[in-house]
Amino acid sequence: MYTIKVNFEQKGLAPVTLTNIEPDNSILEVLLKNDIELHHNCGAVCACSTCHVYIQDGMDFLEELSDREEDFIDRAVNPRINSRLGCQCVLQDGDGEIAITVPDQSQFLGE
Repeated sequence: MYTIKVNFEQKGLAPVTLTNIEPDNSILEVLLKNDIELHHNCGAVCACSTCHVYIQDGMDFLEELSDREEDFIDRAVNPRINSRLGCQCVLQDGDGEIAITVPDQSQFLGE
């Protein structure tokens, strides 16, 4: 089981800690199941970059970065060396702690 610490760049959103998260779920699936909105315009098929997140800690617990994912990360807003697509970050067998930061998504909301 995993613990996932979620921080937000968007002002006004407090950090959240999710516990007892089972492997074989993507970061996107975990967030949505826990009522944390993460945009996913393509329906989680690695065809856009709207589910972009930053992995602060625990990258070793996630499925490896594919060439296709890397191509789409390059199109994300403010990509960094620790950028991943939430739909492609599948939790591997095992347990541990993962820390992520969700970029400010307000540009998608027209705020």
